[in-house]
Amino acid sequence: MSQNDYVVIKAQEDGVQVIGLTRGADTKFGHSEKLDSGEILVAQFTEHVSAIKVRGDAEVHTAHGVVKGESRK
Repeated sequence: MSQNDYVVIKAQEDGVQVIGLTRGADTKFGHSEKLDSGEILVAQFTEHVSAIKVRGDAEVHTAHGVVKGESRK
């Protein structure tokens, strides 16, 4: 993915966590959001964000397709 790529995250349950991870020598948590069921977050990779971690039951829509995450219950 290039840094102009967007991903769309749709929560399938309450409490889905979306965490942006920073670039650089030390990867750090940059920002986090909590989504409730049905909420959608549009995220973009930037010069500061190199990865996005999604925890919980959610669909992640990218230019490459859809990935479905699962809850750890």
